[in-house]
Amino acid sequence: MKKKHTAQSAPARQSARESFRSSLGEGGFSNLRVLIGLLIVVAGVFLALLGSGASSPSASSSAKAQQKYQPPIKVIDPTLLPPGFDCSQIHELGIDRQENFRAGLIMIACGAAEGGSAPNVSFVSRLWQRLFAPFVYGGTDVDLITGAETSPHVTQSETFSWANPDNLNQIVVAYNDSRIAPSNYSGASYSSDGGLTFTRLNPSPFATGHGTNFGDPVVLYNRPNATWHAIFLASGCGSFNAGIGDWTSTDGGVTWAVGACVHNSSNDDRESGWSDMNPSSAFYGRMYVSFNNFAIAGPPISVTFSTDNGATWSAPQNLPLGGASSVRDVQITGDLLTGDVYVAGMNEMGGGLGNRANMIYRSTDGGATWALTYTGPPFAGPGSGLCSNNSYFATMFGTYWRHMGWGEPAAYNHVVHYVYAQHGAGADPGDVYYIRSTDSGATFSSPLRLNTDATTTAQWQPNLSVNANGSLFAMWYDGREGTGCTPGANTPCYRMWGRKSADNGVTWQADMAYSDVVSPLPAQPDPNVAACYAGDYDYASAIGSNHLASWVDGRVAIGGTQQQDAFTDREIAGPSPTASPAPTATARPALSPRPRPSLPPRP
Repeated sequence: MKKKHTAQSAPARQSARESFRSSLGEGGFSNLRVLIGLLIVVAGVFLALLGSGASSPSASSSAKAQQKYQPPIKVIDPTLLPPGFDCSQIHELGIDRQENFRAGLIMIACGAAEGGSAPNVSFVSRLWQRLFAPFVYGGTDVDLITGAETSPHVTQSETFSWANPDNLNQIVVAYNDSRIAPSNYSGASYSSDGGLTFTRLNPSPFATGHGTNFGDPVVLYNRPNATWHAIFLASGCGSFNAGIGDWTSTDGGVTWAVGACVHNSSNDDRESGWSDMNPSSAFYGRMYVSFNNFAIAGPPISVTFSTDNGATWSAPQNLPLGGASSVRDVQITGDLLTGDVYVAGMNEMGGGLGNRANMIYRSTDGGATWALTYTGPPFAGPGSGLCSNNSYFATMFGTYWRHMGWGEPAAYNHVVHYVYAQHGAGADPGDVYYIRSTDSGATFSSPLRLNTDATTTAQWQPNLSVNANGSLFAMWYDGREGTGCTPGANTPCYRMWGRKSADNGVTWQADMAYSDVVSPLPAQPDPNVAACYAGDYDYASAIGSNHLASWVDGRVAIGGTQQQDAFTDREIAGPSPTASPAPTATARPALSPRPRPSLPPRP
């Protein structure tokens, strides 16, 4: 079934929008916010009178929130399992703590998790989305998923965005794509005009060469030999639950060839990557990949690197657990000036709706050795419920959209930045916070809440980028404008919001809307993907004058159901018109866990 896209001229819309933005002063934005606020109130009242029936999905009960994983009673679909796999080993092997699609398939096949299914929803007009067009950040949103699709294999989310510093017209965004699941979960789109338009690679060139591709996208540009690298979990680089494979492109992402195995293993998960593109760096051209190695007790975070443009990769270095039983690999980044490399990790403290702690690692010798420089105090993890049949992963909407607070680090000139999500006050399931270090990640400031709304709606899954001029941009999913959040229903739920600093995090502009519409909450109908999945992260980057950010959006429907599409946009680095001070770097005090709301029983 072909997607229904709204026809529009991107350049024309962009020009009109920029003209409107330039005509507004600071007072204009203030008046505009009042207008938007009135529209939100009117829309909310009108929708209530219509009785649309849209509601948030019910959360799991308090008893279920404390329930530990139990071995499944029977195998539901043995064809989806690795040969000889014993479902009773799910917890021992860490399958229930992994985020990748192969682990999800095993959980579904063993009856330990639900696959996606299409919800039964009625049509609701898109008119209300059009009332909330943003006027501050970004240009025109671009849907990366072009061409025909067939339900239910229509899940595209979890994005990684990068650009060519020597040709800013070349942008590649990689993402997870279930179009031919379960034999492949990879996808990417490329732009040759600086992001005005994108072409989706169809068929996916990453579906062959390294066995079955299980997603978890990374895309990097290697500057010394002008080559793109797309990196995914792949069964051909190991066995069982896959190692990590690489594909390469020399023509801006248009065509791809099979590259080397980044890591040969049996149980890798959630890789991230960074490329040193600074010719003045002592490690210029080095590429890094971090991942969780579930083949090792813990698991720890492991990091491998390449010094020969991706032809070979080093033996992985295992980062210290620092007293934690396991540490999640959140994301890896590098200092754009010094070449130091940083990994953000998270001690999930047993998962569920419990506490978390942030951890920062640093390497000053090109990834050869690593030190744990910072362990933060416990904070209450975000969420309102748990994934069905797997109490490890917290979710943002009852039993939907797993998220544990993961964010993204960035670094420039020994200043290290990090954004993450934690539980808000009372019934607020999530807020986005920023911490800053001026001593290369040794100490961090007290957290600054980036979202300034007074609602109890969710803000979650942030990302962050910084460029060589110290322009910093944070973006996150934000429900403050939503009127109802039912997966698959065409009811406004969330929009991407952002906040920018022009001085390397010292002061910040007010938070403003970033994406063009208030998106419905997309469903996850693919039976080969975990039912609670809506993308685990988005990796943003700043190349040249642009901050590149992508996200999962639900504005496009297939068969009457809103579904997951990957969208993208750019924010041009520039001065901050309205700034507020950020905290200075000091040792961060411990936070007391916030009280958790009681969860209503599941219908």
